Amino acid sequence: MSRNRDSFNEINITPLTDIFLVLLIIMMVIAPMLDQQGLNLTVPENVAEEQVKNKETKIMTIMVDASDNFYLDGEQVPLANLENTIKSQVKNYPDGLLIKTDADSSHGAMVKVMDSARNSGITSISVDQI
Repeated sequence: MSRNRDSFNEINITPLTDIFLVLLIIMMVIAPMLDQQGLNLTVPENVAEEQVKNKETKIMTIMVDASDNFYLDGEQVPLANLENTIKSQVKNYPDGLLIKTDADSSHGAMVKVMDSARNSGITSISVDQI
């Protein structure tokens, strides 16, 4: 009562090829959308300490504490007024912005400061940890 079964020795790769072609088409459609404008960051060059001491820089300093509160020149600035405050002070500080963050502050708070600065026209932004 044994039946003769034909063994199946061929592999059909047509479904696999179809999947790869669909993924290729999806990636070709999505790839141009991934080109988003971001911040252009430059690494500072080593400058002799004498040149730094001789040059009086006017850099706006914003501090972000562990509770994600923002401080400009020692005065607390609410998040709602942050961009307007930076816009009003940008003329007094032509050399850019320094963001000093606490180690326990959130990444989102620093990004909010960077976005507000970029919207205010500041192009030179530095970040330092307290």
